[in-house]
Amino acid sequence: MTCLPLADDGGYRGCMRHIELRDLDDDDLDAVFEMLRDPEAVAMAAFTRADASDRTSFDEWITPRRISPDVSLHVVTERGGFAGIAAAFTVAGDREVTLWIARHAWGRGVATEALRLLTSREAARPLFARVAAHNAAGVAVLERAGFTEVSRSMQVAPGLGRDAEELVYALVPVLE
Repeated sequence: MTCLPLADDGGYRGCMRHIELRDLDDDDLDAVFEMLRDPEAVAMAAFTRADASDRTSFDEWITPRRISPDVSLHVVTERGGFAGIAAAFTVAGDREVTLWIARHAWGRGVATEALRLLTSREAARPLFARVAAHNAAGVAVLERAGFTEVSRSMQVAPGLGRDAEELVYALVPVLE
């Protein structure tokens, strides 16, 4: 693997070896729950559970995902510490990926590197991802990883309590 250094302005340029994906363990659940209920992050993500602060709802949501053979669920680590989650799953026959990065890890290329690692593990193409249109950072992460917008529509956004524009992106096979 070839890694590029950070740009002079501190921006992301290449892979960052201190970012890793590992399997989600029982010990991670409290950190995941706390991260997924951060009000600023919920507003940015928009398409979340209706009550992000309800632990029972969280447990009911995550349990089937943890045991499904169709879901690949990982913890994103930065220098060994918890930095978020990354997952791949199938919806209506299409393989999709998603990320949720903890606020303390925003703005340092963690999401971009985590998505690079996740897509390198997923052979399926096209690979899809969804993002709220107002989430400029999420859009930028997808586009840096080679995803292109394929559709947009208004959808119910429980995290906002109203409808919001959802963008669907695809990472298509490379033709040689």
